[in-house]
Amino acid sequence: MAKKQGGEKKNIAGSVEALLLPTVNGLGYDLWDVEFEKEGSEWYLRITIDKFEGITIDDCELVHRTIDPIIDEADPIEHSYRLEVSSPGIERELKRPAHVLSFTGTGETIEIKFFAPRNGMKSVKGEIVDYDEENDVISFLPEGGEQFDVKRSECAKICSVFDFGEFN
Repeated sequence: MAKKQGGEKKNIAGSVEALLLPTVNGLGYDLWDVEFEKEGSEWYLRITIDKFEGITIDDCELVHRTIDPIIDEADPIEHSYRLEVSSPGIERELKRPAHVLSFTGTGETIEIKFFAPRNGMKSVKGEIVDYDEENDVISFLPEGGEQFDVKRSECAKICSVFDFGEFN
């Protein structure tokens, strides 16, 4: 039953994403992610939005008010849930090919955590130099190291890293 529920969660998230994408884009935002997760006894539908200038609480409120009636009308979820709209944050997880592409060649620091150690390391920081979307392979240049290729399927987590040192 757990496997069915996992698939069901992905299907609901995918359905909601397809439903909301034109509206969210029409408001001037990127739909970064849609998650449907159970935490404790509560279900959460989490909509993550982004835009070049960054996201404010007013942006989240506008999107929430706009999409809530659309979701209610389509009724893709059979039970009660909480709707949350947020930004991906300053340090964001790169879950999708589009996320990886958006950080490719920017020189921004990325941290990759591997499922299994690679050259004795469980994680590495550096930058994404190139991304072969067809083969799902990232060309990565670690800080102080040599460039290497890694399949996204070998990565437990890929996140942007913000240098908070410049604010201290």
